[in-house]
Amino acid sequence: MSPAATDAGGDLFAANLKGALLAVASSAFVGVSFIVKKKGLRRAGAVGSRAGVGGYGYLWEPLWWVGMVTMLVGETANFVAYMFAPAVLVAPLGALSIIVSAVLAHFMLNEKLQRVGVLGCILCIVGSTVIILHAPEERSPDSVEQIWRLATQPTFLCYAALAVAVSLLLMLYCAPRYGQTNIMIYVGICSVIGSLTVMSIKAVGIAIKLTIQGVNQAGYFQTWLFVTVSAICLIIQLVYLNKALDTFNTALVSPIYYAMFTTLTILASAIMFKDWSGQSASIIASETCGFLTVLAGIIVLHSTKESDQNLSPDLYASLTAPLPPKIYWHIQGNGDVGKQKEDESLPCDFITVVRQDYFV
Repeated sequence: MSPAATDAGGDLFAANLKGALLAVASSAFVGVSFIVKKKGLRRAGAVGSRAGVGGYGYLWEPLWWVGMVTMLVGETANFVAYMFAPAVLVAPLGALSIIVSAVLAHFMLNEKLQRVGVLGCILCIVGSTVIILHAPEERSPDSVEQIWRLATQPTFLCYAALAVAVSLLLMLYCAPRYGQTNIMIYVGICSVIGSLTVMSIKAVGIAIKLTIQGVNQAGYFQTWLFVTVSAICLIIQLVYLNKALDTFNTALVSPIYYAMFTTLTILASAIMFKDWSGQSASIIASETCGFLTVLAGIIVLHSTKESDQNLSPDLYASLTAPLPPKIYWHIQGNGDVGKQKEDESLPCDFITVVRQDYFV
């Protein structure tokens, strides 16, 4: 092997290492932000309309903004990571944020992490390690115009059109009807749009990197088009992620969001940037096994949290003691949220959903 080839290989490995370290740091910040934002959403929901039913009172909650700033720091680190490493490496490392959020939720939100959940955390770490060791060494494009050619390939255009169509269907038809009862609606919107966000953010990141290196990319209209797409997609993700966090348990939102988002991002990156081009079948198989190991860990975490939250009807039937007279509960019916005391009668036309999160 020639010295030039050795130097190129070393540079690509160093770039992957930088991307991996930044992705790990990003996961830590994002995991913390999930918990802080959830606490902020709870505080805001206690004094006004919840985000899950269209309220925006959380915008006046300082704790939510602390979580938002934490998330922005994490996403900035993630943004920089995409400048150095391929999406196939960076996206799966987001699993580490689930470990952080699961552990913190155990202590701060009383969302208990079972012993089997610890096994899920270990599987996530093992799978992430395998992905890091077998990640492809991606050569960065030389200009935004080159990225534009990749983005306008017929195969990627078909993927982007399908993603937009599915997102519009979920936002305009499914979300108003099933968003409050089906976790896949809000999370699905975030995940599908998120795959497009990553592609556009990676393009913007490469443009910034090239500009810093002395090759100005600000004069190309494609640069600003990628910036616009990134901003629109990020806003949509933020709105629907807040709805998902406020409506459903954090321990369910985080893993499902990770699994869908990462799978779609890897697919989009493989189509647009051809991440697996030139890799051997054994390397691709190792990366796939690493990702499946991470997904297995996510499923374990998800199953333990789900069983902890969904109590069986037999358990309620076995409780014969009456509720204390000073207990209140929140009742959601016909889009409104009310507060009801035990000794008061309920209107017969209420459709009630009693959730553990709302006992006070």
